[in-house]
Amino acid sequence: MDTTVDLDTFSSLVERPDESARRAADERWQALDRPRGGLGRLEELGSWLSSVQGRSPVRPLSAPKVLLFAADHGVAALGVSRLPAQGGTAARVRAVLDGTAPVALLARRFGAEVRVVDVAVDADPSDFPDEVVAHRVRRGSGRVDVEDALSPEETVKAFRAGMAVADEEADAGTDLIVLGDLGVGATTVAAVLVGALCGTDAAAVTGRGSGIDDRVWMVKCATVRDSLRRARPVLGDQLALLGATGGADFAAITGFLLQAAVRKLPVLLDGVVSAACALVAQRIAFRAPEWWRAGQSTGEPAQAKAYDRLTLTPLQEQEITMGEGVGALMALPLLQAAADALAEHAPAPSTPAAPKEQPKLPSAAELLGRV
Repeated sequence: MDTTVDLDTFSSLVERPDESARRAADERWQALDRPRGGLGRLEELGSWLSSVQGRSPVRPLSAPKVLLFAADHGVAALGVSRLPAQGGTAARVRAVLDGTAPVALLARRFGAEVRVVDVAVDADPSDFPDEVVAHRVRRGSGRVDVEDALSPEETVKAFRAGMAVADEEADAGTDLIVLGDLGVGATTVAAVLVGALCGTDAAAVTGRGSGIDDRVWMVKCATVRDSLRRARPVLGDQLALLGATGGADFAAITGFLLQAAVRKLPVLLDGVVSAACALVAQRIAFRAPEWWRAGQSTGEPAQAKAYDRLTLTPLQEQEITMGEGVGALMALPLLQAAADALAEHAPAPSTPAAPKEQPKLPSAAELLGRV
């Protein structure tokens, strides 16, 4: 597949988080007058935040954002979800935008902004604000069990769109991304990608998604099986894989995750969709997962397999399966607490790590050689 995106570049540009800042954070924890490890998982999270920020003491999280990539999927027409295939995704986008969706209500509670990026919703673009559809690639996608989701050109466009969004958020000063998705049929596509990358059969990665019954699960499993046959021949080319058996949202999220790691922007993953994209991104840049944390376990078998391959441990076991970033958003207070506890309550070590002057990080345009 001929593309204008050099995926090999990411492997060299994605660095590991700052280990000296992590060690300085560990020293701050040890200096507390309390039992060693007394704050449990908060200690590891606080040290991770120090490392991704490249500084100790850690900065409290002041500008978190929930980022939702929205797209429709052709496989939804097969009835693999309890949600309506026609108009279901658009309705969910509108609920987020008007503030009535659970993610919008919880984000207000936790002090996070919400941004929706429509990359392939099957609706007229005039239905949504201009800033929502600014990165739209197409309307809907192909049915991945019988045809490609995207053309090669659309795959590259979606991947680049995700990279551009990462630059926009990094330049805006966002300090943590809660990454989610909006799309009927997306868990079926995610199961295909995870099954292909982990070398498992359809039954091992097909979950209940929106709460389907046994009959619909069998339809979904057969769809994943047929799609896996189409995925295996292109396993060596990540962009071709995303185009053949992914979708615009999957390509965009993968591009976003990689460019966010380049820009040193930490990400909290939500459900099986972001987990599947993270698995694809890991194949491109093996250090990238060090910039991510898994917000929660949904109970989806494909998500569990992806996190096992990524060596990520979910912060919570909420089993929230609705997507929209809700499950990961529930873990945001843990990260906020970890940052606050380390920044405000731990005494400084004798030789604190001063924040380093960061080199200019390449934007998506610079990375792609367009400037």
